[in-house]
Amino acid sequence: MATVELDRPRLAPPRMRPRDIVRVGAAGLSTRPTRALLSALGIAIGIAAMIAVVGISASSQADLDRKLAALGTNLLTVSPGQTMFGDTAVLPVESEAMVARIGPVQATSATGKVTGAKVYRSDKVPAAQTNGISVLTARVTLPATVGATVASGAWLNDATVNYPAVVLGAATAERLGLGKVDPQTRIQVGGHWFSVVGILDPVALAPELDSAALIGWPVAQSVFGFDGYPTTIYTRSLDSQVENVRGVLAATANPSAPNEVSVSRPSDALVAQRAAGTAFTGLLLGLGAVALLVGGVGVANTMVISVLERRAEIGLRRSLGATRGQIRLQFLAESLLLSALGGAGGLFLGILVTTGYAFYQDWPSVVPAWATVGGLAATILIGGMAGLYPAIRAARLSPTEALATP
Repeated sequence: MATVELDRPRLAPPRMRPRDIVRVGAAGLSTRPTRALLSALGIAIGIAAMIAVVGISASSQADLDRKLAALGTNLLTVSPGQTMFGDTAVLPVESEAMVARIGPVQATSATGKVTGAKVYRSDKVPAAQTNGISVLTARVTLPATVGATVASGAWLNDATVNYPAVVLGAATAERLGLGKVDPQTRIQVGGHWFSVVGILDPVALAPELDSAALIGWPVAQSVFGFDGYPTTIYTRSLDSQVENVRGVLAATANPSAPNEVSVSRPSDALVAQRAAGTAFTGLLLGLGAVALLVGGVGVANTMVISVLERRAEIGLRRSLGATRGQIRLQFLAESLLLSALGGAGGLFLGILVTTGYAFYQDWPSVVPAWATVGGLAATILIGGMAGLYPAIRAARLSPTEALATP
């Protein structure tokens, strides 16, 4: 008697919900926590390096912008250039007064170099030890023009400019071993005793003042025979007219030879410094990317070994009805979770390093949003790429081959 076989409809394998995929992937990682933690650490180091480098650079830039906003970018300096024969030119004595007549100019001041005068703490110091300190004459209006502040003592006034009184720049005071002003403190300037009346804070827009000893214009003329020629003229202009003023400064300061006048904006040096820092940041970002790549290789290595060690588990799941797609999703989820763990730790560590360093430097702490988003995106990308090959390899294993493996 013939038997009739009825075709039974094949049941489609149940779909794995996202929650199930995450749970299966997390279960795979929890069985080998030490190995998973070490692999995630590689990713975390790379992400932390990238976040910290970008964050510290952004914090430094924010601090520079804050300082420029406080000091102003409308300071222009006029100094002698070179003659057509290569010699150092000289600004006319009346150049400061002529520059002050420019309409948009709001403030003007000047310094002049006293040649041949050396500065010593006492007359017992050997003459060969000059310490690189220059002696400059200064107008009373200098601090207000360049944004200088006094750390100790006071600045020169209309009375002290006529007497042997000196104000020291920040670096000069440090070299001479003076931390604060004492009424009895005197130093030798060009062989003459001068009383120290003030010490300046570092001057960001006029760093040449940091290594100088500043005396009054009249006393320089009476004691040292100063010729009265200014060596640097500082001007403050209306913000909207800075470029226009810059264009006429040379011809105004020295009408007979404007080509022998050098005009500059001190804040440009700070911007150049920031550009140099940006280039250095690019180098550090490259190192962070290498660290991130090494972390990705570690994740890939962990997942490949996991596939080899769990062939029996893969075969059992396949024999119980799991499809290749589900096996592939399981190992891909493990890789993504491993990378996400490293990425989260790296973001936290990078932000922590940035905040700590910014606090130490007294900077505003800034971590750009694009850095955090980019860090997470890089983590997911690295995790996906690192886990793709092991996931495909695991899915290709047949149930019989996987169960037969000792």
